[in-house]
Amino acid sequence: MNDNNYENTSTQQSSQDTVGQSKKEGWERDMLERLAFAALREQRARRRWGIFFKLALLALVVFAIWVAFDFSGTDMESVGSHTALIEIDGTIEAGGAGAAEAVIPALDKAYADSGSVGVILRINSPGGSPVQAGMINDEITRLRKAYPQKPLYVVVEEMCASGGYYIAAAADKIYVNKASIVGSIGVLMDGFGFTGLMDKLGVERRLLTAGENKGFLDPFSPQSPRQKDYAQVMLNEIHQQFIQVVRSGRGKRLKETPDTFSGLFWSGSKAVEMGLADGFGTVDSVARDVLKAEDIVDYTQHEGLPERVLKKFGAAAGAGALKSIWGGANASLR
Repeated sequence: MNDNNYENTSTQQSSQDTVGQSKKEGWERDMLERLAFAALREQRARRRWGIFFKLALLALVVFAIWVAFDFSGTDMESVGSHTALIEIDGTIEAGGAGAAEAVIPALDKAYADSGSVGVILRINSPGGSPVQAGMINDEITRLRKAYPQKPLYVVVEEMCASGGYYIAAAADKIYVNKASIVGSIGVLMDGFGFTGLMDKLGVERRLLTAGENKGFLDPFSPQSPRQKDYAQVMLNEIHQQFIQVVRSGRGKRLKETPDTFSGLFWSGSKAVEMGLADGFGTVDSVARDVLKAEDIVDYTQHEGLPERVLKKFGAAAGAGALKSIWGGANASLR
């Protein structure tokens, strides 16, 4: 009897062990399956996100190319009789929206279009580089001779000063608002001198040059009277070029006074009295009433996406600041 009980007990225990082992193996198998499915889902999710980011990058590249080439801008087909519009907004400098490399191609396209009856150059600028302004002025003069039937009118908004007016002087007529700022016919060269501050801080300037004038107007060295006089002669020469451009462009309309070329600026209404401008008007009124072509087509070469992004984050401002500090002294019409 005892042997039978022991045998039954052993059999039950063995059965329980077998069931326990099966449950354990089933639990491990279930866990492994869950881990495998989780890894598979994660892999699929990564693949989907990878596809999404690739598509987003492709869309961004396509958009950047579209904006850079400005398909909606100046390379359009002629839309019939219209007024061609070109804008110069901001400082006139190499690489900017008012640079010759941006404005001149727009002028060429505007004049070459058989549908344009005339060109309006809208200027809102405090001035800038005499080189860039001079190149644009020369091109306007050339185009006016090549297309005598197409007038070019300048419309001033807030400001047309210095280099901006250097360009405007080449126009057939200049229209302003009575409160616009016009003039500033002069040249400047500005910079900083740090020698006093360096002396207080105990900073020694160590400048080596080959050529006695290679460190011309170095801001960290004492100002040389000889170099100062040389710079003044150069500024006077550029000023005379500016004066000649204004006299040639305005002709008998200009009513010169001792202050005309002194660097002063005036309101739009005063500029009309002085012969620096011809009348009052806007882009719309000149297109409608003067050119008799109300349809306006913008030929301005607008900045592409990379330039906009850089300016958005202040890179352009930072580059301008570095240029003003380290780029040396340059003549400027502003």
